Amino acid sequence: MNDKNKSLTADVLTAALPYIQRYQGQTIVIKYGGNAMLDDKLKSSFARDIVLMSLVGIKPIVVHGGGPQIAEQLELLGKESVFVEGMRVTDSDTMSAVEMVLGGAVNKEIVQRLNGHGGRAVGLTGKDASLIQSEKLILDAEADPSVDLGHVGKVIAVNDEILRLLSKSGYIPVIAPIGFDNSGNSYNINADAVAGKIAEVLSAEKLIYLTNTPGLLDSSKNLLTGLNAGQVKELINTGVVHSGMLPKINSALEAVAGGVNRAHIIDGRVDHAVLLELFTDDGVGTLIE
Repeated sequence: MNDKNKSLTADVLTAALPYIQRYQGQTIVIKYGGNAMLDDKLKSSFARDIVLMSLVGIKPIVVHGGGPQIAEQLELLGKESVFVEGMRVTDSDTMSAVEMVLGGAVNKEIVQRLNGHGGRAVGLTGKDASLIQSEKLILDAEADPSVDLGHVGKVIAVNDEILRLLSKSGYIPVIAPIGFDNSGNSYNINADAVAGKIAEVLSAEKLIYLTNTPGLLDSSKNLLTGLNAGQVKELINTGVVHSGMLPKINSALEAVAGGVNRAHIIDGRVDHAVLLELFTDDGVGTLIE
């Protein structure tokens, strides 16, 4: 390493120090999805980011999706993926595939990568320790009442005790968004909603969503870097924010209203996006507070 690179490295480390001090001991919930879950280089940089956070005393909690992996498994089984209002219609066979993919292959790969970088990750589904109690999600009245989403659920309650215990002991919870009800039914839940509710219940310092976009964009496709709840609602009402971004935004708004300090929509296609958002002035997405 030459003198210039040494100086640059030192500058980066010293610039990060105030942020490390600010967030030490704080809970940060990260919704992991998009290209960051599909590209090997991004998978590795994400794992390193989360482990570094844990090692400097931050308490990260990871909630992951897995839509493309579920679709691939369903295709192998000869089942077509059907979506209504952005939600996967989940019959019993599809629910079995969801549990196998999210609670099995995807969850365990994330845990393995985190542990491979020196972390202490623990994989969970919403069924473990009664983590995510849920109920069947019914479409709004204005939607077609004949449409039954099947085993698609919404979060009713979160067992924060197990999450606090794991985090306090230095473990990194990695959560698959699968819930259960009192009758023993399993539910496929939107991972954005699960992340938002967990962040709210834990009064997290930050809620971070990794996406395949630079963040929230205005009508001219310019990045909006800092917004309050009123400004976000205006973007929704005018149709600027729509489609697949709505679940993230609505969950972020609910979390902030429920006590989360700040929510971030960041570009998961950027290498080390989480660290850049946490430990630099510029960040890589949209801040909502």
